[in-house]
Amino acid sequence: MTVFDQIMFSVFNYYRRNYKHKANTIAIIYITLLECSIIFFLGVLTSRFFKQMYINTISSESAWMLFGLTIVFLYVKNWIKYSGKKRRVLNAKNTKHKTRGYNIFALWLLIPVIITLSIVILNT
Repeated sequence: MTVFDQIMFSVFNYYRRNYKHKANTIAIIYITLLECSIIFFLGVLTSRFFKQMYINTISSESAWMLFGLTIVFLYVKNWIKYSGKKRRVLNAKNTKHKTRGYNIFALWLLIPVIITLSIVILNT
């Protein structure tokens, strides 16, 4: 089980208590946002590196279009992976090992911190 699987099930188990039918949707949206913020951060770092090396590989408009397509792809991938039978199998593996859950406040704070750090690096 990957770290993203463990984080997804931490979010899923937290919201399953209060929102039984929407817990899976909330967890899928969360993990997609987390993956997108990490990809945004890596893209900003790569952009800054290429700018310092005076390498012109892709235009800004093309990069944003590629990022938008990546977001759609990640959502569909997570929806397929964490809906239905695969989620039940992963959940059974997760409950069998009794992995420690993550703090939900820290998990939701992780996304704005990554995006803020990315914007700071982007504007320097």
